[in-house]
Amino acid sequence: MNKKRCTAIVLAAGSGRRMKSNVAKQYMLLQDKPLIWYALNTIEKSSVIDDCILVTGAEDIAYAKEEIVARYGFRKIDVVAAGGEQRYDSVWNALQVIADGGLNVPNTDGFVFIHDGARPFLTEEILLRSYEAVQESGACVAGMPVKDTVKIADEEGYAKQTPDRRSVWQIQTPQVFGTQLITEAYAALMQKKEEAAAGGIVITDDAMVVENFTGHKVKLVQGSYENIKITTPEDLLVAEVFLSKSGDAVR
Repeated sequence: MNKKRCTAIVLAAGSGRRMKSNVAKQYMLLQDKPLIWYALNTIEKSSVIDDCILVTGAEDIAYAKEEIVARYGFRKIDVVAAGGEQRYDSVWNALQVIADGGLNVPNTDGFVFIHDGARPFLTEEILLRSYEAVQESGACVAGMPVKDTVKIADEEGYAKQTPDRRSVWQIQTPQVFGTQLITEAYAALMQKKEEAAAGGIVITDDAMVVENFTGHKVKLVQGSYENIKITTPEDLLVAEVFLSKSGDAVR
């Protein structure tokens, strides 16, 4: 079977607020490379991903083109797009690039891999597992079973429920969908986002958009316990340990 076209959307429009830094976290150095470099490097070398849209703050587009794309020779990045106010706005902006023919090669019937640029430990194995799963299911997300007991709290901060942790997964990225499915789901969200907000629906990932606005089931795919998101200074310390352990051999 011929491989379908796969486009990565890498989200890097965040700030350094929770990192307690004036530098946006995606540009902070992890060893001697910007944090965003690691995921982009995996995508650049991947046999799965054909092209990439890098989404960054509007004020950072020129910097990203010069100091990330050009400096490190990322040839798969077709477009550096401006992010939006919320994560879902940033994803929508990137999907509009695809829909409007902004890629060098159109992706109308392939797959879209949406990945957080602040997750540096993306691997080819995760991409391959995700590609295999999305071919069968049309929608999948990387994640791992939780290690700890999880409590559901009530409004007063008391534990009211303890779900069986064997059925609880911590969700990661990439989150992967058929191009048409994810575009239709986000189009529905953008039409009804105020209504969704009023109804108490808080959109925190792409799978929720597909689940809420199309009803399509989303397959869970094994990611990695090392596929962490760098959010706080402590996360950066953990990332340094992971890199030191691996010796950066595969990068």
